[in-house]
Amino acid sequence: MPYNKSKSTKRFSFDISRNPTAKKAGSNTVTIATNPDSGRYSYGGTSLTMTVREAQALRTFLNDNLDYESGVVL
Repeated sequence: MPYNKSKSTKRFSFDISRNPTAKKAGSNTVTIATNPDSGRYSYGGTSLTMTVREAQALRTFLNDNLDYESGVVL
């Protein structure tokens, strides 16, 4: 059964599309796109699409490197 989910913030849109029965490359993707009014990062139309496996690797990297300790002042 296909799974699609989206979430938007002021600056970004996040989309995931999964189809566990699809055997075709690129059928399970995650997309991060800038919103047109963000101005700070781009004027819209900029996006990054990756496989779910690549997104899981990104998540692991971010979790490992954005782990804040309680004593650290930002």
